[in-house]
Amino acid sequence: MKNKFLKFAIAAILCLSVIAPIATFATHYTSTQNEKETNLETKILQSLDADNMYNNIKFLSKTPRVAGTQQEDAAVAYIKKQFESYGYKTEVQAFTFNDYTVPNSIGLDVERFSKKLNPQALEYSVSGKATAEVIFAGLGQKNDIAQLDLTGKIVLLQRGVISFKEKMLNVAAKGAAGVIFYNNAPGTIMGSLGEPNKAYVPSVLLTQTEGEAILIHLNKNPRAVVSLNIEGAKSAQNTSHNVIATKKPNVSNKASHDILVIGAHHDSVAGAPGANDDASGTAMTLELARVLKTIPTDTEIRFITFGAEELGLLGSNHYVEQLPKNEISRIVANFNLDMVGSKDAGELILQTVDNKPNLVTELAQDASTQLNGEPTPYNQGDSSDHVPFSNAGIPAALFIHNPAEPWYHKPQDTIDKISKEKLQDVSEIVSIAVWNQIKIDRQVK
Repeated sequence: MKNKFLKFAIAAILCLSVIAPIATFATHYTSTQNEKETNLETKILQSLDADNMYNNIKFLSKTPRVAGTQQEDAAVAYIKKQFESYGYKTEVQAFTFNDYTVPNSIGLDVERFSKKLNPQALEYSVSGKATAEVIFAGLGQKNDIAQLDLTGKIVLLQRGVISFKEKMLNVAAKGAAGVIFYNNAPGTIMGSLGEPNKAYVPSVLLTQTEGEAILIHLNKNPRAVVSLNIEGAKSAQNTSHNVIATKKPNVSNKASHDILVIGAHHDSVAGAPGANDDASGTAMTLELARVLKTIPTDTEIRFITFGAEELGLLGSNHYVEQLPKNEISRIVANFNLDMVGSKDAGELILQTVDNKPNLVTELAQDASTQLNGEPTPYNQGDSSDHVPFSNAGIPAALFIHNPAEPWYHKPQDTIDKISKEKLQDVSEIVSIAVWNQIKIDRQVK
């Protein structure tokens, strides 16, 4: 947490340096330049307003903002309006994705089998009914089923070696009416068929214990009949959006200027208002855009809120994939703000995909040392919107508090759990880190 004495001491030094700048700079770095930089740095720190961030979080977290819903659309409209109120020309970038609705009913009944089963749908399981003889087909590889007649049968398959999707397509091609997958290890898992496909037949996923019990039952009852019924599952194309506000450089002596990206995701999971995850990061992105709007820079800054992060970083992946190569080469840093305001979470950390330092971590550690007396630590993390940037070769890091709050992805992730002090702390670190990269005179020291 912030060292208050140190913060006040730094502020005092900054104020004194405005009155009596110390002339201990390199030959080409004048006291006038230093005064200007000090004034701008002080302006940035004094302009950051935790109340602004808190109020934006409060508005955004009135309801869950699941990607592709009217609630997400309302959040996008609000974010766009806020950016435009700060003077930005704002782009709303649409992208499509496969939206899956889970079944509302799953039934599995095995003839003369008395043990209770708890079948789960795989992602992209399809609705349908099938009543047929069940047959075991091993791992569902092509050589496993080559000599089997699967026409009209329900097939029992073990997880492993190839994907659920490949297993499904292999047995469906041979006329299977349904599929029962079971785990190859203890415990429960979440399964996915990867994407929608018209060739799929109704399917469920069981635990290893359940699947092996059915297999034993089949050895004793080789022509047992199974009834499989899935209702309410459906897949459809849906649309989400990224919101992009761009600050062009005030001065650029280069043929092609650098670009710096500050971003967060604005969507939430179903059932969770997402005050911290990630209305907090979205609100901080908005606040940094407001404060930095009038600060002269030699770098273009893009403030972006991404859609469908919770569905697999879809918005940030789309954004990076559509960038021209010359823009990717000019992006020098991505600051990703995700879950940066919960009073119930741990301390601030930085995360990089490869667990190695980069420009973002170096800038942030310098800033946190200046402000708090010690560098913010970093570790490995690859589950947020910095990942597509890192995969494209762009220095990127996630700002997050660790460990996460108990309300992560829960209905209790509400505005009353937000800490204004944490919002202020992180926003100051990020703003000074960014400032040290974008200021016009940084290369003449």
